[in-house]
Amino acid sequence: MAMAIHHLIFLSLLLASCPELASSAHCTTATLAKSFQKCTSLPTQQASLAWTFHARNATLDLAFFGTFISPSGWVGWGINPTSAEMTGTRALIAFPDPNSGQIVLLPFILDPTVKLQKAPLLSRPLDDVHLLSSSATLYGGKLATVHNGAQIQIYVTLKLTPNKTRIHFVWNRGLYVQGYSPTIHPTTENDLSSIATIDVLSGSAASQRSNIGTLKTVHGIINAITWGILLPAGAVIARYLRHVQALGPTWFYAHAGIQLSAFFLGTVGFGIGIRLGELSPGVVYGLHRKLGFAAFCLGALQTLALLFRPRATNQFRKYWKSYHHLVGYACVVVGVVNVFQGFEAMGLGRSYEKLSYCLCLSTLIGACIALEVNSWVIFCRKSKEEKMRREGLIGSSEKESGTYRLN
Repeated sequence: MAMAIHHLIFLSLLLASCPELASSAHCTTATLAKSFQKCTSLPTQQASLAWTFHARNATLDLAFFGTFISPSGWVGWGINPTSAEMTGTRALIAFPDPNSGQIVLLPFILDPTVKLQKAPLLSRPLDDVHLLSSSATLYGGKLATVHNGAQIQIYVTLKLTPNKTRIHFVWNRGLYVQGYSPTIHPTTENDLSSIATIDVLSGSAASQRSNIGTLKTVHGIINAITWGILLPAGAVIARYLRHVQALGPTWFYAHAGIQLSAFFLGTVGFGIGIRLGELSPGVVYGLHRKLGFAAFCLGALQTLALLFRPRATNQFRKYWKSYHHLVGYACVVVGVVNVFQGFEAMGLGRSYEKLSYCLCLSTLIGACIALEVNSWVIFCRKSKEEKMRREGLIGSSEKESGTYRLN
């Protein structure tokens, strides 16, 4: 149990860490194609933006500067019309044509299924974005080749909505392209923070770590700890420590205290999840959402059951115990499964955060296995002694030894 707490602390520290902003590049307003009025250095991947906003007709001329991390990789830039996150982004992704080797720039819509990686990412027209023109060129001209560190410039002209100059920019890069389908980008904290909100009229940038990103992090930390660790730990205490006579009723208070704390904190995490759904219209994680509601309802039923707990001598106590065990174990299973589903929804399926949670959970499972084996050994020993006592073997042997001592 001590190791589980150690892993839990490590998980919290790891999930709460912030991305470093030291990798930003110097921006420039001058390019080979044209000059721009303003520029800004983006916080990750040594990327930068340069642009000119024409207020008269709400047109934005923009250049994005990025770098490849693989000869067969891709570099993408886009805007999210609704929120500062990847899901929902309308992106332009540049990569070498698999047939000719020349740079191609294709449009993609990053809907919620992209994070789940259930199907290849296919190019689709950006119907809801007024894209007037777009192109991409490698730094160095026509003789330049794609390699690790190769610089690319993506040029875009957009027609913006009048009086809406605050834009959510998203950018990233990946290692491989399968045919004309870019594969998932690296999932380090730095790569997952490639988002910036900029007012193209004033040039001011909002906080790089958006409110939604902060809420997602808090939501993930709280729910991983409560539904994924504390609730299972409370169930372990009830199952294996209640038979330890030296503890007395202490096991019950520990069990009830941990479970109630986990449920109330989990309710906070559940509420944050509801708020995230309101802040992200059109973004729905169906299975994660359904499992979340199921876990919350089971936890609420389990908590309400304490109000109707019969006395030990009541004839309905055995039915209440069966109900309590069934709902409790179901809540634990659904909660743990949904934590893993949450990692997938956040794009952390192969991250150190998920590894840390797995280590913490496996430690708890290992403790359960050890305690279960110990319980069975004690049970078998007591059953054997009880059987011998019923058959009179223990009593007769004690009687014979007593007679021998008298003689």
